[in-house]
Amino acid sequence: MGMLCAVSFHRYGRLYYLDPGELRPQVGDKVLVPTDEGPEVAECVWAAQWVSEDTDGFPRLAGLAQEGDLRRDEALRRRKAEAKVAAKRLIREHGLPMKVVAVDHVPASAQGSGERSTIYFTAPHRVDFRSLVRDLGATLHCRVELRQLSARDSARVQGGIGSCGRDLCCATFLTDFEPVTIRMAKDQDLPLNPLRISGACGRLMCCLKYEHPLYSESSTYPGSGERVETPEGTAKVVSRHPPSETVTVRQLSGGGISRCSLSEVCGSRRAYDSGPS
Repeated sequence: MGMLCAVSFHRYGRLYYLDPGELRPQVGDKVLVPTDEGPEVAECVWAAQWVSEDTDGFPRLAGLAQEGDLRRDEALRRRKAEAKVAAKRLIREHGLPMKVVAVDHVPASAQGSGERSTIYFTAPHRVDFRSLVRDLGATLHCRVELRQLSARDSARVQGGIGSCGRDLCCATFLTDFEPVTIRMAKDQDLPLNPLRISGACGRLMCCLKYEHPLYSESSTYPGSGERVETPEGTAKVVSRHPPSETVTVRQLSGGGISRCSLSEVCGSRRAYDSGPS
C-alpha cells in the first residue's frame, strides 16, 4: 500500500502515475517529473491519495515546479510550436505527402549535447525526406530527426475521445498494441460495419480484444437461431452475452423478446428446426 498521483504533460494527454514521496500535490499543481532528458514540468490531474497496490516500482516526483522551471517549460513549448509551423511550411514547399503529428524538442544540456528536434509524421507510404531534413536543420538551427508513425501510434500521440465517450485507450493505459482481427468482431456478433468497429486511427478498435476470450470459450452457449426452452416457453436465440452469462431470446408464441440466464436455457436446448416457426 502506498500513495500515487497522476500527471499529464498535455491537456487531455496520457496519464502518468508517480509516487509523490513527501509531496502532496493537488489538482492543477505544476510538478517536476523525472525523464531521460532531465526533470520536465507536468500538471497534476489526480491528487496524491492512498492506493491498495504496491507503489515501489513507480517513479517518484522530482519536486514542485518553481518559477524558473515554468519559464523554461514555456520557452520549450514555444520552440516546439515554432518547429511545427516550420515543418508544415517546408513540407508544403517540398510537396511531400506528410502530415505532422507532434514535435519533441530537447534543449542543449550542460553535458555538451546540442539542441535537437524530433518531428513525428504520418504518410501513406515511405517518403524520401532527406532534403526536408536539411532545410529544417537550417531553419531551426539544431539537429532534426523525422520519424514516421503508424496509424495507431499517431492516435496514441494525438489522443482524443473514442466512440464510447472516454479517452482513447492507446493514449491512456495501453502500452503495447496487440493484433486485432475481424474474427473477434464476428465472434462477438458485432456488426461488420467499418464505421462501427473502427477506432479514431481507422483501424479495428483495440477494445475488441478485451472480451474476446469470453466469447471464444463460450462453446456451451446456444447459437443464434437455436431453439431453447425458457420459463415462458419455447423460444429462439437472438443473441448471446457471455460477460453476463445470458442470452436474448424471442418467444415463438407471441414474439416477445427477453433475456434469460445461461443456466435456464442450456439444460433444455433442442435442435434448431430451419423450417417456419
